Amino acid sequence: MKYKFLNSLVLLFFFSLPFSSLSEDSLKIAIDNPLRGNENINRDKYRNPYDTLSFFEISKEKKVLEVIPGTGWYTEIISKYMKGSQNFYVLMYDKPKIDILKKIQKKFLNKFDNNESFGSVKKIYFNENLNIDNKNDYFDLVLTFRNSHNWLQMKKAEKAYNSFSKLLKKGGILGVVQHRASINNKKNFDKGYVKESFLIKLIENQGFKFVEKSEINANPRDIKNYKKGVWSLPPRFSDGKKTHYLNIGESDRMTLKFIKL
Repeated sequence: MKYKFLNSLVLLFFFSLPFSSLSEDSLKIAIDNPLRGNENINRDKYRNPYDTLSFFEISKEKKVLEVIPGTGWYTEIISKYMKGSQNFYVLMYDKPKIDILKKIQKKFLNKFDNNESFGSVKKIYFNENLNIDNKNDYFDLVLTFRNSHNWLQMKKAEKAYNSFSKLLKKGGILGVVQHRASINNKKNFDKGYVKESFLIKLIENQGFKFVEKSEINANPRDIKNYKKGVWSLPPRFSDGKKTHYLNIGESDRMTLKFIKL
């Protein structure tokens, strides 16, 4: 009888906790998952996943889409956090034409397909014009990490963000992290860096309202004048000087939140 009473007290305490506390704990557990591997975990200090995902108001109850996830650095965390919800999707290129994209996408699929170590990762696809054929007005949260410079280079950034607007429910959140150019740079985008004011305006023109920004992922040590641009910094080290660039860290990044109008 005594043990039943104690168990009841434990359950009462657990269920009396605010839902946000439970959600925060499960996000921390997903980030601390050792299956992510030391190489990815060591980058947490640059990418600040807990604060970033909290800023974007991630929740298991929301239908969440991660756009062009690369090799899955954020996917590891989000899929673990969303495990059991069936609410997590990634958006990939249907038929990538560039060899490096084919290689990255294949590596991602090999890692996450039928992998119960993380969680279910459902997939939808961009066609070659960056249109998506289904899931309009479906998602509560769309996230894109360091992709905008690629779409700008492709001259399809407006198209990409217009597609995200169609995917989101009215009032849904778009979260954007992107390498940030100096305000003194004469170019709107240059070697991976993008001007913050330029990107905000571009996204707002696709049916969004800019709500808030955060300096979670800022890095004042990034002076943004490197021969290889953002790719000189970790993890690429494209022009050598690894020790020098390690002292700088990963790029200075804007962290922007929008809602769909």
